[in-house]
Amino acid sequence: MTDSEKLDLLLEKINAMETKMDTMETKMDIMETNVKNVKADVKDIKLILENEIRVNIQRVAEGHLDLSRNLHEAMRPSNEVEMLAIKVRMLETDVKELKAKLA
Repeated sequence: MTDSEKLDLLLEKINAMETKMDTMETKMDIMETNVKNVKADVKDIKLILENEIRVNIQRVAEGHLDLSRNLHEAMRPSNEVEMLAIKVRMLETDVKELKAKLA
């Protein structure tokens, strides 16, 4: 192999490397663009989370708290009725025992 052939082979390899480097640079540019797009999307998502979703979750929680209070208030008479029913049963039992003792 002559020096000229060696130089030609070396030149071909260098050209192939340059082509690969150009391809890699193009791919890197695309990746940089994609990263910028992802960063912008993440920023938008963070803004939506902060300005909309958190506020809406807070509203739902406040509404749930109000509903919970209303439920407890609505059940209060029911609890009182149950307690009165228990007391009536106890009094009925006491009356039966007194009747049994008197008989």
